[in-house]
Amino acid sequence: MDGTFDDETEQAVTIGEYLDEVEERELEADLVLGGDEGKECTFNKGYMKRQAIFSCLTCTPDGNAGVCTACSLSCHDGHQIVELWTKRNFRCDCGNSKFGEFYCKIFPNKDVENAGNSYNHNFKGSYCTCGRPYPDPDTEEQVEMIQCCLCEDWFHEEHLGLESSTEIPKDEEGEPMYDEFICKACSEVCFFLKLYPEDIWAAGKQTDPTIQKEKAVLEDMPSTHRPEKPICDSSYDSPKIDEVQATVDSESTSLGKSLSQGENTSGSIVPNQCPKSTDLHDNCLLGVNIVDASPVLSNKPMFLSKNWRAALCKCNNCLEFYNKKHIAFLVDKEDSIAEYEQIAKQKREEKLQQQEGAELSFFNKLGHVEKVEILKGIEEMKDGLRAFLESADSSKPITAADVHQFFDEIKNKRRRVQ
Repeated sequence: MDGTFDDETEQAVTIGEYLDEVEERELEADLVLGGDEGKECTFNKGYMKRQAIFSCLTCTPDGNAGVCTACSLSCHDGHQIVELWTKRNFRCDCGNSKFGEFYCKIFPNKDVENAGNSYNHNFKGSYCTCGRPYPDPDTEEQVEMIQCCLCEDWFHEEHLGLESSTEIPKDEEGEPMYDEFICKACSEVCFFLKLYPEDIWAAGKQTDPTIQKEKAVLEDMPSTHRPEKPICDSSYDSPKIDEVQATVDSESTSLGKSLSQGENTSGSIVPNQCPKSTDLHDNCLLGVNIVDASPVLSNKPMFLSKNWRAALCKCNNCLEFYNKKHIAFLVDKEDSIAEYEQIAKQKREEKLQQQEGAELSFFNKLGHVEKVEILKGIEEMKDGLRAFLESADSSKPITAADVHQFFDEIKNKRRRVQ
């Protein structure tokens, strides 16, 4: 009997623990929503670099449209909504031609269609290569998924295309040691990453026997800026290179400085610039024309370390390749989830400061009598709550009815005093 009673009783928590949990949930929501309070449709902001997006299967069962936070709350309340977390370069579709006769309640004058939007099977509520929904109704224990930073699809660990889950960089407690992940399919377009130092890889470069073969194939490709020495060969001394290296933008050339908060963690790296070039942006870190390269592909997922994007080459050839393959967002700092969440945290802090300032301003505007009444009411609440907890039977849980009764007694006491 005792065991049964314990199972049915909710675990006791302190007020402090409860408030901490509420704070944590509010922070989680702010990080996903990017600080968006959901009051205005984001359509007028155009194709936002990143924002929270939702799919309404009630209005668009084909999963070919997405709506912003405000529209999901105001226009699609009570509908079957799929939360997509965040999407890049997306513009709110709510009420456009894909919704038939349904009009947006917040901003109805939208374009017929947003041609720049991209959609995948996530908008139908399906994820991973297995195409299962999340949460999965056929699974008792929900397994967390990993999002690819290129296609933005979500994957189960067992469907990443690895021989073993031990290949996923994790610490002893099972927490991920990588900052971003590129899925097996998207790794094909990112073959050039294997030409960079191991600093960009989480917990060391992933073991892959084909890497050296790929590198050899790439180095055999023609390049307009091809050095005679191997890539990143620190023994390649040239006055011209030293001159260019001293003046070139550190974000484009100092690979080590880009990583680990400006510290060179991989030793002395001298990138292979183009000695004859006078345009600083023509100096390639790789020394290989990846636009014309046709490498042998290992077709395995990639796990990247923190700040790996800052290490990417930004020469004209590499930028041309990024644009050609539609991955130019990789060199945009504001595209990453980490930057998105950082901006959300700043917005949250500013909002909390404004609230505290408004409360203090309101209190300061009150007269002496009103201030005394408020402070007295707070003290009465504290005394009443203390007496309530002391009189409660410690062998029984405090129910919602007990809490309601406590506040009713406070209200009745205030009425009697008045």
